[in-house]
Amino acid sequence: MLSRLLGPQRRYLWFWVFTGPFVIGLAVFAYIPLLWSIGLSFFDAHNTVTPTHFVGFANYGSMLSDTAFTSSLATFAVFSLFIVPATYALSLALALMVNRLRFARAFFRSVFFLPTACSYVVASMIWKLSVFNGVRFGLANTVLGWFGADPAAWLSTTRPPWYWVVIVTVRLWLQAGFYLVLFLAGLQRIPGTLYEAAAVDGARPGWQVFRHITFPQLRATSVAVLLLLVINAFQAFDEFYNLLSTARGYPPYARPPLVYLYYVALGQGQDLGLGSAGAVILALIIAVVTVVQARWFGLGRKEA
Repeated sequence: MLSRLLGPQRRYLWFWVFTGPFVIGLAVFAYIPLLWSIGLSFFDAHNTVTPTHFVGFANYGSMLSDTAFTSSLATFAVFSLFIVPATYALSLALALMVNRLRFARAFFRSVFFLPTACSYVVASMIWKLSVFNGVRFGLANTVLGWFGADPAAWLSTTRPPWYWVVIVTVRLWLQAGFYLVLFLAGLQRIPGTLYEAAAVDGARPGWQVFRHITFPQLRATSVAVLLLLVINAFQAFDEFYNLLSTARGYPPYARPPLVYLYYVALGQGQDLGLGSAGAVILALIIAVVTVVQARWFGLGRKEA
C-alpha cells in the first residue's frame, strides 16, 4: 500500500510531504465534523455530541414545521433581494471605471480590494458604534442633521426597518472589492479587436458598446458572481449577529438561518440534533438553488 502511494522510485514522496498536512487538516476540521453533523441530525442530541437515541427524520420534520426557521429563510430572501443586485451592480460599475484608467490602475484596484481583508466582526462593530450608532453624534445622523432631519435609531427601529441600510452597506463595503477583481479579470479577457470592429461599424462608445459587446462577453463571469453572491447571502451570520444582538439577546426580527441555528444548537436548549438537521436542510437548499441558478444561466454550456 505504501509503495503504491509513493509510486515508482518514490516519485510522489514530496507530493505527500507537502499536501499531506493540508489533507489531514481538511479531513479533521471539515469533512469529519460535516459527517458527524449529518449523523447528529438523526438523533436526539440534547447537550451531547455522542447521542444514543435514534429519532430518524423527526428533527427534519420539526425544523420544517418550525415557523421561526421558515421565517429565517424569508429573512434570507429579503437580504438577498437587497444585497445580490446591489453588490453586482456596484462591483461591475467599479470594475468598468478602474479598467478605463490609464494610470494608477493597480492602486485603485488595491484600494477597493482592501476592505475584503477586514474582519466582518470588526467592520460590523465600526458600523454599529461609529457610523450608525443611533445617537445624534453618530456619523450617519450627523449627515442627516446637516439637512435638518431628525436622528434615526438605525438598529432598533422596525418601522421603517432602517437596520437593512446598516446590514446591506457593511456587506457592500466588505465584498464589493472582491467581485470587482473578478469583473476586472473578465474585462481584461475581452479581445480588443471586438471594440475595434464595433468602432468601424459605427457603434457609439458608452452604453451601446457596453450593451452589445462588454456585457455579453462578461456572461460567464456574471454567472459565477451571482452564484457566489447567493451562496454568501445564505451564509450571512457575522454582520447580523454583531449588529443586532445586545446584552438582552438577539431581536426577533432580521434573523437569518445561521443565526437561528446558532441559537438552536448553542443556545439554552443546546439541541445539537435539531440544529444539525436545520444545517443539513440549509445546505440542501443552497445546493438546489445553486444548481437551478447554474442551469438557468447555462453555466458550463458550450457556446454556439
